[in-house]
Amino acid sequence: MNTTTLHYIYDPLCGWCYGAAPLVKAAREMVAVRAHAGGMMTGTRRQAVTPQLREFVMPHDKQIAQLTGQRFGEAYFNGLLRDTRAVFDSEPPIAAMLAAEQHDGRGLDIIAQLQVAHYVEGRQIAERAVLIEVAQTIGLDRDDFAAALDRQTGKGVQAHIRETRQFMDQVGAQGFPTFALEAKGIIRIVDIASHLGRPHDLQAWLRANAASPEASTGAGAFGCGADRCAI
Repeated sequence: MNTTTLHYIYDPLCGWCYGAAPLVKAAREMVAVRAHAGGMMTGTRRQAVTPQLREFVMPHDKQIAQLTGQRFGEAYFNGLLRDTRAVFDSEPPIAAMLAAEQHDGRGLDIIAQLQVAHYVEGRQIAERAVLIEVAQTIGLDRDDFAAALDRQTGKGVQAHIRETRQFMDQVGAQGFPTFALEAKGIIRIVDIASHLGRPHDLQAWLRANAASPEASTGAGAFGCGADRCAI
C-alpha cells in the first residue's frame, strides 16, 4: 500500500478532529498520511473565549468523548474554557504543523501533541511560547523549530490554508475531519464515521480497500463545518 496516500483534512481547533486522532495514528501504520489544514478559526473567524462559547462547545465535546473515547481534561473544561483572555486562532498551530513537517517530517506528530495540549492540558496553543514548548516535547530542537515557525507564520500558513480550501473543493470535502484516500490517481472520500472509536476497524478497511479505488464510500454526518463546529 506504499503507493496509497490518505489525505487528512483537519483543523487544530476542531473537536471532532481530536476525536479522530486515534484513526490518524492507526492509518499511519498502514499508509502514507498527508495533513491539510483548513483554517476553521482564522482571520475574522478567530474566537475569544466567552461563557457563550463554553456553553456551545461543551455538549459537542462530551458527545465526542462518548463516541470516541478521547479524554477531555478538567484543565480544558474548567480552565481554558473559562479563561476570557484566551483566543481560539487556528493559524499559529497550523504554522507549527508546517514548521515541524518542513523541519523534520513531524507535522502529524505535533498535531497530535497540540490536540492533547489544548483538549487535555487546557493550554493556549495560539501562543508562540506554547507551540515551542510542545515542539520540544516531541523531540524537536527549540531554536531550529522556533526559526522554522517564524518562517511559516503569515504568508506561509495562509498560502497553505488557501491550498487546502481548494483541495476541499476538488474532492468535495464539506468540513473537518475529512479523510480522502488516493490510489491509482483516484481520490475518494472515506466514511470514517463508522470507524470512530475503532481504529483497528479502519486498519482492516484500509487493508481491504486501499488498492481498490473503485470501492467508493460516502461521508458520515458528523464533524465540523468549514467555518465552525456543529453536531
